[in-house]
Amino acid sequence: MEIDDTKENNGSTPRRRENSLHLSPVLPEASGFGLPYAPVDWPKKGDIWAWKVGRRVAITGHFLDRYLYPPKRLQKLVDSGRKRGLASKLSVERWKIPAMKHSLTNVARAFFAAPPDERAEVLVSDPQSDGLACKAGNKKCNSLFAEAECPSLVPLPCDLCCNEPRFCRDCCCILCSKTIDLKHGGYSYIKCEAMVNGYICGHVAHLNCALRSYMAGTVGGSIGLDAEYYCRRCDTKTFLVPHVTTLLKTCESIDSRDEIEKILNIAVCILRGSQKSNAKGLLNRIESAIKELKCGTSLEDIWKVKETDTVMSTDIFHNGNGELGPTNHQDLVDDKSCLEAVLSVSSDYRSEYLKIECEIDQVLQSLRKAQESEYKIAEEQLCSQKVYLRHLYQQLEKERSELPDRSSGNEADASLNAVLSRVNQIKYEVMRLKEMEEVANGFGRTPKGVLKEYFGLEIED
Repeated sequence: MEIDDTKENNGSTPRRRENSLHLSPVLPEASGFGLPYAPVDWPKKGDIWAWKVGRRVAITGHFLDRYLYPPKRLQKLVDSGRKRGLASKLSVERWKIPAMKHSLTNVARAFFAAPPDERAEVLVSDPQSDGLACKAGNKKCNSLFAEAECPSLVPLPCDLCCNEPRFCRDCCCILCSKTIDLKHGGYSYIKCEAMVNGYICGHVAHLNCALRSYMAGTVGGSIGLDAEYYCRRCDTKTFLVPHVTTLLKTCESIDSRDEIEKILNIAVCILRGSQKSNAKGLLNRIESAIKELKCGTSLEDIWKVKETDTVMSTDIFHNGNGELGPTNHQDLVDDKSCLEAVLSVSSDYRSEYLKIECEIDQVLQSLRKAQESEYKIAEEQLCSQKVYLRHLYQQLEKERSELPDRSSGNEADASLNAVLSRVNQIKYEVMRLKEMEEVANGFGRTPKGVLKEYFGLEIED
């Protein structure tokens, strides 16, 4: 952070500060007292403030975690727990340390507030350069509270939206620039956590904005989304089914039916039209929950995993006569071993369903490869027959052109016989081609004799 002394230098690059402060770099988790990183003799002479930095470093080279500690006599005025330190804009709003001529490196990013009868000139930070405060002035911004889960992740450099003076990537929608709402776990927005060249994107967007802008859900065209979110900043797609699953869990902890319906409607908009099997299954579950919600079903019953759902697939069994018939549920419950077997099969139905989905994908991929192999075989043989027929037609054309030049009767008869023989040969090869063309219905529907004779494939019974 540099000292703002453009007035004294007429806009030129700052050199040595008026107070000759030497702003030397510090190590992670370093601490100290007084200048150049903390006030001295403020608000009264002899008052010396302390400072400390954390481990996280921003792109600009400054520490993201910077703390300012008041003198002991003022610590009783600081209500920040046992640490007695000022760590963010929220924690220093009670103080006001006026910045008259200088700025302070590595302290909180806002004007401090102090008792009105104790005012003096002190060094404070540049409000636009510290990573701990919110550029949008949002007191509920994620960056002002708990430390990031992955402090080693560095934000992606952004010279587009993040250059705007009131835009914060942590709490401002990249599409409408308005702040996000953290209500109910922040269900109404999505954060892009894509890694780009070792940096995390970190931009957020309202789900409603993304849906209206055709950047979320299932969208065709050049974007090609399938239950996904497309980040306008880094051009990365995020699969939204896990996010919708989180929305469902959020609904289970909410008592307001209106709020639940609002969240579920967003989830429906995200999943509608998806071709992914897991998205379709989740959509059916959500639509069923919405119907029950509108019918007045209790919230507990909506989210409860019913026992009838667990044994749904066992409602019908073969009876003693070999016919299908309903089972006696009381007998099923009484048979403890049978019930345990049923529950053991379906208790972890999500993982079992994912396994089935994976198996189906593998089968389809194998089928595609097999079809591609069959296609190559058919293409090779059909093209070979096509080239052969073209050669025969060329021979026929040549032989027919030579007929009028024959003067002798014997020679004319021989030429005519050759032409007739060529015509018969062409008819025969055309007939063979028609038989080969039966593979258009697929190798499985093609007669075995055709596959063996023309394509060299022997199909067992």
